[in-house]
Amino acid sequence: MSLALPLLPPAQLAPLLANHARAIRARRWRVLLFLLALAAAVALSGWFVEADLLRLASNFHRFLSYFTRLAMLEDGSGPVWTNPVEWLWGWKHWLILLGDTLLMAYVGTLFGALGGGCIAVLGAHNLVRSAWLRFLVKRMAEVCRTVPEMVFALLFVLAFGLGPLAGVLALGIHTLGALGKQLAETVENIDMKPVEGATASGASWLGMVRFAVLPQILPGFLSYGLLRFEMNVRGAAVLGFVGAGGIGQELLEAIRKFYYNDVAALLVIIILTVVIIDTLTGWLRRRLLART
Repeated sequence: MSLALPLLPPAQLAPLLANHARAIRARRWRVLLFLLALAAAVALSGWFVEADLLRLASNFHRFLSYFTRLAMLEDGSGPVWTNPVEWLWGWKHWLILLGDTLLMAYVGTLFGALGGGCIAVLGAHNLVRSAWLRFLVKRMAEVCRTVPEMVFALLFVLAFGLGPLAGVLALGIHTLGALGKQLAETVENIDMKPVEGATASGASWLGMVRFAVLPQILPGFLSYGLLRFEMNVRGAAVLGFVGAGGIGQELLEAIRKFYYNDVAALLVIIILTVVIIDTLTGWLRRRLLART
């Protein structure tokens, strides 16, 4: 049995083909206009920031040559991986500094997560009736997450001197604001039946939060906390550039003194650490979310 569809008469087929051709032309015009608008926006942005494409093209080889220089031993005898003893000569000291960076990220994330949890509960409209309290809490969280960690770190370095304390405070405050926003949305979407049941049974506000709210948001709270820890490990390494301690400060010193081999070794250590932490925390987040 033939399944071929019969052809329409020319009189009926011609209008359909014309409509199809118009639709194709209209779509092509939309794509063309979008590309022209995108090109105009890129050109305007480049003019605004004074980007010089000719200068970028003429000096791009210097960017590549820097990485080539990082991969070569100081004596020019070959790539750095051919002599790991010379390349990784300071690995013991660098691992201690890496531990400082990880502890900085961990403590900052811990304090920020605890503060963010409090902000999330106090800023949720379904748990707090006072509009003024919710307004103040949300605005404080916005300030904490809007100001970059680098700015906070500079302020704390001026106040408390060089060292990991400035980094811990900077990461903690920024984490408090970021997690407070994320967790507030989680709290506002919880099932209110357990809350109503706890309130009807005479539980205090804190008791209601402990037994009716916390069990519902705990998996998301831990998942968001692990995600912020990943981000804070990277942030803690960068905060060393402003004197907040850790391996980032050692990396800055190596860059300033043109110790190319040390720069390469420190970058490899940081990258491997971030990859390992991202992998482990990603696995933990999937396990936590699978239980919800």
